[in-house]
Amino acid sequence: MASDTIVAVEHQPLPLDERPSVDHLITENDTPVDNIYSEKQQRLLTEPLYTSWRPAESRSFVALANVGLFYGIAQPPLVPDVLLAVDVELPGDVHDKPNRSYLMWEYGKSPDVVIEIVSNREGGEATQKLASDAKLRVPYYAIHDPRRLLGDQPLRVFRLIGMKYEPLDEPYWLADVGLGLQLWAGRYENLEDTWLRWVDRDRQPIPTGAERAERLAEQLRRLGVEPEA
Repeated sequence: MASDTIVAVEHQPLPLDERPSVDHLITENDTPVDNIYSEKQQRLLTEPLYTSWRPAESRSFVALANVGLFYGIAQPPLVPDVLLAVDVELPGDVHDKPNRSYLMWEYGKSPDVVIEIVSNREGGEATQKLASDAKLRVPYYAIHDPRRLLGDQPLRVFRLIGMKYEPLDEPYWLADVGLGLQLWAGRYENLEDTWLRWVDRDRQPIPTGAERAERLAEQLRRLGVEPEA
């Protein structure tokens, strides 16, 4: 990275008096998501974590989709389709400019997981983006390629070893995070398709809010209670 890259030392945010002005940063430019599948897939990788995931030792986390990842005050951001960072918390006021995006010097660390969803052959998910996230020391990097535009594998997951990503073998378990990733064929928001989902140690998908409500309704029915519509 260039010399103006800001590095947070030992996973600690920069002290307040050392944090640079961010007035010049463009944190949002209203660029739309490129297709319906990607929009739904991003939500499927964030909402269930907030709805249903209970990390070990009650670890805090932030899961974001299509939000700028800033690593240097004069560098354009990366914009992962999905990022997950554990042991961090959202700031109190997300409307304040330093809090609108994932500024590494504010959070004190890189994300733990970056997931890219391939929608064309020009995105650089297996080249430039992979190399950039390795330089930022993102521990896990995943490429979901539902249409197999970049090869014959719809899902590839990598772990950072030293300064280089090495492919993981299936089943994909992200030990440092306490989550797995796997493909799942099913119906999500009235769309039947194959989706990428977070899973627990038993390879069971982390349920969405709708799935949790459905399971609760089934439990009530078994007890002879008809849930209210």
